[in-house]
Amino acid sequence: MSSPLKLVVSGPVGAGKTSFIRALSQTEVVDTDALASENIGKTHTTVALDFGTLTLAGHELHLYGTPGQDRFDFMWEVLCQGALGLILLVPADRPRDLPAARHMLDFITSRVNVPFVIGLTRRDQPRTWEPQEIADYFHLPVRQVVGLNATRPLEAARTLERLLELLHP
Repeated sequence: MSSPLKLVVSGPVGAGKTSFIRALSQTEVVDTDALASENIGKTHTTVALDFGTLTLAGHELHLYGTPGQDRFDFMWEVLCQGALGLILLVPADRPRDLPAARHMLDFITSRVNVPFVIGLTRRDQPRTWEPQEIADYFHLPVRQVVGLNATRPLEAARTLERLLELLHP
């Protein structure tokens, strides 16, 4: 079997990174959740990484989730080294998180040449942004933005499929 391929899932705090990896992983997810040391809107947060695995078309795929807080930005670069691609999750109902998401994307892509898609999460909430609006905000073609519920395996798989389509048009 060939070496495992690496996929990185990143995004602001509470965007659904851990849920996305849990939805796709065929093995129990390893996480590094700890009690939040500041008010981030939830009690626990990822402080190093989440890790899961998926076999896709005979290839082993390692799924790495980054922490969402800026103070862990060194992990963003570390985890993206050698990655096949990046899925940046952005909560559709929290426009205040868009600058943080842009910062993460700029930080990662300025250090690592990695193809990416944006996964627009939390679309079941009232008053959400649409994929076209997010594409406009990031100056991307709309095909690079996918709306999804990060807890649903089929929707997470559809997001991964979009990334793979961009890798092999």
